[in-house]
Amino acid sequence: MNPPPANHSSTETRRRLLEAAADAFSESGFRAATVRQICQRAGANVAAIHYHFGGKQELYVELLRELGRRAFERYPVTLGLSGAPTQEERLFAFVHAFLLRVLSVDGFARHGRVLSREMIDPSPAFEHVIEGFIRPHLEYLHGLVREILGPEADEQAVRFSARSIVAQCAFYHHARAVIEHLAPGEPRDAAAIRALAEHITRFSLEGLGHRQEPVG
Repeated sequence: MNPPPANHSSTETRRRLLEAAADAFSESGFRAATVRQICQRAGANVAAIHYHFGGKQELYVELLRELGRRAFERYPVTLGLSGAPTQEERLFAFVHAFLLRVLSVDGFARHGRVLSREMIDPSPAFEHVIEGFIRPHLEYLHGLVREILGPEADEQAVRFSARSIVAQCAFYHHARAVIEHLAPGEPRDAAAIRALAEHITRFSLEGLGHRQEPVG
């Protein structure tokens, strides 16, 4: 068997550091997670973060890029829509993708947890989070809400409505512990997430004054 490439060990260490950082930052947040903890999780020397990334903050920014790339490639805002989808279908896709990113058990929920912590306790990477992830997707939602509300809608109504939609989705992540306590055993599988997305979409369309057949 041929020996692995010379950079194999370095690449593997970098990968393990990113995986360990995803767990540490999602559990503890940027400030509370320590370089030592991350390196211990990754089975790496404490100097490894500086060597591979330059420091804790640089590791965090790189992690956000990597988690964001994975999550939004797997669950884009259009979620596989093709042709000329209706407004209802586009809103359902946006909501469903959002929920899959923060509630799914396939590893992508870590991205949602890291971003959620960033919203509550901003780190030095906050600007990157806003410009890299939040602003472009919120602008997409603003455009969709504006279409649904119609040409007479003012910008405040658009902003408030878009925030209300996002808030419904985020609630199921932020209040997960409360929900699990009050409704133990409530399913969290793919079918349950889809059903929740259908409910939020219907509820939001009603709130926007858009009465159509249920989507999903």
